[in-house]
Amino acid sequence: MSIVCILTLSSYSQGYIAKIMTSEGVIKVMLYDSTPKHRDNFIKLCNEKFYDSLLFHRVIKGFVAQGGDPISKNCADTLTLGDGDISYTVPAEFVTSYFHKRGAFAQARDDRPDMASSACQFYIVQGKIANDSIMNKAFSRNNYKQPANHEELYRTTGGIPHLDMRYTVYGEVISGMDVVDKICATATNRKDRPLKNMRIKTIIIQKQ
Repeated sequence: MSIVCILTLSSYSQGYIAKIMTSEGVIKVMLYDSTPKHRDNFIKLCNEKFYDSLLFHRVIKGFVAQGGDPISKNCADTLTLGDGDISYTVPAEFVTSYFHKRGAFAQARDDRPDMASSACQFYIVQGKIANDSIMNKAFSRNNYKQPANHEELYRTTGGIPHLDMRYTVYGEVISGMDVVDKICATATNRKDRPLKNMRIKTIIIQKQ
């Protein structure tokens, strides 16, 4: 019999909760303390009201809900989004205990060799239940073997294992996954933009 060790939330953070107020409901995200560059950059942008009225511009059922493109604030309904950013990147902060399980909060990036993150675009993992094929493809794609407790969660609650150690995870949803599921279930166009605007009203940072 194998023993699966699941880390508790208190193992990850003693600090901050991001309360994401959306047009579909509220999502609460706990930000990890061991990824301080991403945490502090996100908190700064939230406190500056950067995310107010931006969209979840890329939504893929069984994968992610992505937002934070500054172009999305007042754009036409037909505009293709995803290229908007700020003029800096955030250095990658890969922590082996943080992974792309269902509810993971992570930062998008373009195809950079240093894997530095976008300054502002984030995504929330919806994911799907992993089988042998998905786990094997994840290993062959990034040559990273997930620890046993991570693989157990991928096979029981789902996630996106092939993104591990390639994109920085710096938080997790602690309430509101039903809202994430609702966003991910919406109809989209061929560029994965929702046909109905899924808007971030504001993000409030709270100290635990």
